[in-house]
Amino acid sequence: MTALSRSVLVDADTARERIAALRPGDAGYDPVLAARFAEHFPTLHRLFGEVYGTRADALEALLAVVDLAATSWRERPEDLRALDARREGDPFWFGSNGMLGGVCYVDRYAGNLDGVRRQIPYFRELRLTYLHLMPLFASPEGNSDGGYAVSSYRDVNPALGSMRDLAALARELRDNGICLVVDFIFNHTSNEHEWARRAVAGEVVDGVAYEDFYLIFPDRTMPDAYERTTREIFPDDHPGSFVQLADGRWIWATFYHFQWDLNYANPWVFRAMAGEMLFLANQGVELLRMDAVAFIWKQLGTTCESLPQAHLLLQAFNAVLRIAAPALLFKSEAIVHPDEVVSYVSPQECQVSYNPLQMALTWEALATRDARLLNQALERRHALPEGTAWVNYVRSHDDIGWTFADEDAAELGIEGYPHRRFLNDFYVGRVPGSFSRGVPFQDNPRTGDCRIAGTTASLAGVEAGDAGGVDRVVLAHAIALSTGGIPLLYLGDEVAQLNDYGYRDRPDEAGDSRWVHRPFRPAEAYANREDVTTASGQVFSRLRELIEVRRRTPELGGGRLLPFHTGLRSVVAFQRPGWTDDFPRVIVLANVGDDAVHVDAMTFSGVDHVARELIGSTDVDLRRGVDLPAHGVVWLHATPL
Repeated sequence: MTALSRSVLVDADTARERIAALRPGDAGYDPVLAARFAEHFPTLHRLFGEVYGTRADALEALLAVVDLAATSWRERPEDLRALDARREGDPFWFGSNGMLGGVCYVDRYAGNLDGVRRQIPYFRELRLTYLHLMPLFASPEGNSDGGYAVSSYRDVNPALGSMRDLAALARELRDNGICLVVDFIFNHTSNEHEWARRAVAGEVVDGVAYEDFYLIFPDRTMPDAYERTTREIFPDDHPGSFVQLADGRWIWATFYHFQWDLNYANPWVFRAMAGEMLFLANQGVELLRMDAVAFIWKQLGTTCESLPQAHLLLQAFNAVLRIAAPALLFKSEAIVHPDEVVSYVSPQECQVSYNPLQMALTWEALATRDARLLNQALERRHALPEGTAWVNYVRSHDDIGWTFADEDAAELGIEGYPHRRFLNDFYVGRVPGSFSRGVPFQDNPRTGDCRIAGTTASLAGVEAGDAGGVDRVVLAHAIALSTGGIPLLYLGDEVAQLNDYGYRDRPDEAGDSRWVHRPFRPAEAYANREDVTTASGQVFSRLRELIEVRRRTPELGGGRLLPFHTGLRSVVAFQRPGWTDDFPRVIVLANVGDDAVHVDAMTFSGVDHVARELIGSTDVDLRRGVDLPAHGVVWLHATPL
């Protein structure tokens, strides 16, 4: 046992002696902070001991973190302290059936932060309660991986506004019932970040060596050793996991060459990043999307992905936030094996998480007209720990990768590699009869490896003029809206925006085909959103109806899901039981096939024969079964017998 982990009480007393706000009787004593410290410091102390206990500077770094938390709490605005209290009283607030998320790039959707503010009336019209603004911090000119190369976590990109503008926007959103979500890129910084510049220069400030903020080696000995077990993420940018500095040394760069990985084996990196989180919390940010969460810990001889220390660090960051800013939550972005995705989701790590498996298998089902893999995933892999939720989305700013588990597919007689190759070919139009107008990303014709880019409407057939295009857009969103958690719209998709091929003419974007599905705000499509003779109007009106039905239906809140078997290969089917099994249930049926199907009466033998079809607001006699048109969706409100 290390000196750090031997005695929690001694170290808690040491912390209280250093922090006036924690000492009873002191003029600066804060009972709220002291109570939170008493509850959460033992967890933080234990985690620090597990991760950093062998380092001589671990205790000093831990005390610096506690000091940071106390200072941040003293500076926290009163309205955010009130928000903390509300969130502590309702910790699963994000599980409501009234939750609806939207995501956009500030510049492309609204020009700047003030433009986002002017869109608040539309966000209210759409019923948004959660707004994710894509990377908006200072980043290098030109290619910055869409802002995922951060040069400062405390400065907004000047073209978008200022940090004061962001804090004001967060307040106005909050006043309108919308929580602000931003990306927190904490695996790496840009090579222009102050820490990076100081690291290259070998600077030591207040005893902190910035070279130890990154993983820098004098020659190829250690990089070669690490690269025996790590994988290349962006081979088109650079081979392996390292890039060479101008002075000949090598620095870890998992992603692009200008994104340098931080060294979390250094506790002062933890302290620095906790400071950036708390700063953003005090600007009014309520959710941090934790980017590339699986990559944050490196260990020789491993893949350096999803290692145990990554989970311990997330738990430690959470403990800091529970002390100083308990309203702030984490959203996991872990595009890994489905079993690993779930491992990041808990009240102590990431309270919400993207659901990449459901997203990918929705598109898989639409391409194959076969719902079996999606049904299997909903039955086996949907459950999450209590107090957590999926963020269910149809597509994101990123590419679509076929993330299903090969062992799951094999049970259905599907071989993983050729199936992924088929899906890639289908969605980029290489399969005769494909309705999709997707674009390949990181395409490797030799290996068949490829990922897919494209807006929902372009992938679903609207761009191609396919008769089922609008129905597929609605079906995909209906699944995301009915599986619980937080449904997330990529803003513009609700008016059937199409691919933006103009990215090829913009030098900073031309090399990254994902920009095809990051179009500028489709003004004409929004202008047509009330005109149901247009694809924009049809999609918008139908999604608005689904959103309103969801808001009126408590059973669609939370995250519980029960299987429902129809015996029909093309039908996605499940039940939403609400908060207890005694309540009425919503039976969701969605036909991914190109032909109508009939769900026979025996399928509904476990529920009362009179049901309410929620989307159409009609009564249904289940003794006659249910007819599902091609790409049709029904939400049946039924009472179990």
